[in-house]
Amino acid sequence: MKILFYSCKKFEESYLEKANINRHEIKFIREPLNKTTAVLSKGYDVISVFTQDDVTADVLKILQQNEVYKITTRAVGIDNIDIKKAIELNIKVANVPEYSPEAVAEHTIAMMLTLSRNIVRAEKQIKEYDYSIDRLIGFNLQGKTVGIIGVGKIGRSVAKILKAFGCQLLGYDIKKNKKEINDIPVAFTSLENLCRNADIITIHTPLSEETKYMIDDKLLSMMKYNVMIINTARGAIINTKDIIKHLKSKHIGSFGMDVYEKEKGIFFINHLGKKIEDEDLETLMEMPNVLITPHIAFATVEAIEKIAETTFHNISCWAKNTISENEVTLSAHSEKTLIY
Repeated sequence: MKILFYSCKKFEESYLEKANINRHEIKFIREPLNKTTAVLSKGYDVISVFTQDDVTADVLKILQQNEVYKITTRAVGIDNIDIKKAIELNIKVANVPEYSPEAVAEHTIAMMLTLSRNIVRAEKQIKEYDYSIDRLIGFNLQGKTVGIIGVGKIGRSVAKILKAFGCQLLGYDIKKNKKEINDIPVAFTSLENLCRNADIITIHTPLSEETKYMIDDKLLSMMKYNVMIINTARGAIINTKDIIKHLKSKHIGSFGMDVYEKEKGIFFINHLGKKIEDEDLETLMEMPNVLITPHIAFATVEAIEKIAETTFHNISCWAKNTISENEVTLSAHSEKTLIY
């Protein structure tokens, strides 16, 4: 099969080539998928996309015109893909539902520790030959109440680590039938109760119509004074302007963000020597109690290997005219009902 990889980063190429083992004809391009670049898909059997690619209805129509009926995304999230339109156009979409929940979980904990112990500020002071600790007093994670919003595979991995730290764990999930986690004392509660009682809140829920701006001014106002918030899920789950307001008022004590609601065209790109024309992001970058990483929570060797392997597993299933268990669309010829 011929596969075109949109938005392919240099760091991905060797992993994808290794996972392919010369089974398929592949081409990597840096350009993201959008209405302009969709024409490049002509002549390919499959395209592969990433989180910032535009796979909305208009783009899907162009893909159909180019006789591209298979899309594999190198991610868990499918919020950038119009799944209903893909089903309507008989375009199959598969994702990577699990690559390394531990990678994101460990990055989440790293952000908590960095903020709780003022590590960024300490490192900056040392470089300025300031060895005082007056502004570097932190706090223990042990004994803190941590609220986990989204208790799926990543949220559960976070819970396991936090249990070892001696934290009290609250959980909230939009799926109402979530059961207790074996061997991990997570107390499931309402979102409002979690926000009122947690010292630290960490977000691991997918982005959907239901979760967009889930964390807004109303919920932020309910939170404890000096609460820490960590977001390694999707940027638009938090209303950026609302959290800036609460950071400025010092109601929110610290904020760790690996994702940003307007990161498209900013993250994954080297802007050295250029000014980012984004007032909200500039404001967040200037705040000493905000820690920003450029969507790297997933970026470990183990995770990238798994993403590449699963991507080519999906492709190879289609090459054999079989159904990948990772398909998130319904095929008219499929006997298997898939939930997305």
